[in-house]
Amino acid sequence: MSHGKQITLYTHVGGPNGWKVAFVLEELGLTYESIYLDFAKGEHKAPEYTKYNPNGRIPTIIDHQNNDFVIWESNAILLYLIEKYDKDNKLGVSGDDKYKLLQWLFFQASGQGPYFGQAFWFKNLHAEKLPSAIERYEKETQRVFSVLESVLSKQEWLVGNKPTIADISFITWNRSAFNGILKGLPGVDVEKDYPSVYKWHKKLEERPAVQKVLAEQAKLLNKH
Repeated sequence: MSHGKQITLYTHVGGPNGWKVAFVLEELGLTYESIYLDFAKGEHKAPEYTKYNPNGRIPTIIDHQNNDFVIWESNAILLYLIEKYDKDNKLGVSGDDKYKLLQWLFFQASGQGPYFGQAFWFKNLHAEKLPSAIERYEKETQRVFSVLESVLSKQEWLVGNKPTIADISFITWNRSAFNGILKGLPGVDVEKDYPSVYKWHKKLEERPAVQKVLAEQAKLLNKH
């Protein structure tokens, strides 16, 4: 890589998981170059990419400051970045709260991401409309929000009484739910039904690093 920046981030313009890595890179002030893979051309399955990520998905980073260290899976990347570069513990926690941090990252990766992703797929991309599948994943999206609401109605952040990578990991799929999956769904009003989740999400979106990345995403999406 000849761009001279610390990190290369392989990502996708529309894919939620790459953008949460960009949020944390910006939060930590790390320099990075984003390479946006073209899924329509199969670039994510090409040998030039799968030599880094055998799963053929995004995101993947290469850390040129650490002997071109390669790591993939978004939440693994977030953990790597704070362990390696968050010397002031800005986005991390200490003591037993580390296990709580992992708890929420695992919940995001196993609960929010897959269910919200399937909801988006069956509502927007599947070749035929399957009402039972759509209903199932809409309900799972609401269930995940109910879990978050039960916690965030009692505390401001998920762990450590401050925003961490656990909170940041939820932003992009939350946006998919607010702006697409649950938008206009009869009987559902996210702001009223999940007020603590909505407030938490808006506070995260107001962070300067997050705003910068979202502006870049919007600019790129407008080109497509």
